[in-house]
Amino acid sequence: MNECLFCRIVQRALPAKIVAEDDQLVAFHDVNPQAPTHILLVPKTHIPAVSDLTDATGPVMTRAVLMANRLAKQLGLADGGYRLVVNCGEQAGQSIWHLHVHLLGGRPMRWPPG
Repeated sequence: MNECLFCRIVQRALPAKIVAEDDQLVAFHDVNPQAPTHILLVPKTHIPAVSDLTDATGPVMTRAVLMANRLAKQLGLADGGYRLVVNCGEQAGQSIWHLHVHLLGGRPMRWPPG
């Protein structure tokens, strides 16, 4: 069995509150939410980080953004605004080595965060 947490969720070997899925992505609620709405959008193909994208795998990011936009509308976040975050590398806060996009909303966001 693959040791990657997100691969195991994609394979349904671990439970998750899935909110959307297509042939390339799975979207589910984060178990440690940083906002009232915190959805993770994960490629079904294991790609460790955004820096590992290639010309062949790069289009999955466009699909993830489009799915996030649809979810934001469905979840009532579109009018007030929402944040999409992709962390790349340990110093940027990436803790799971499977590319993922965070969809955050439902509260005012500050910049810089913290």
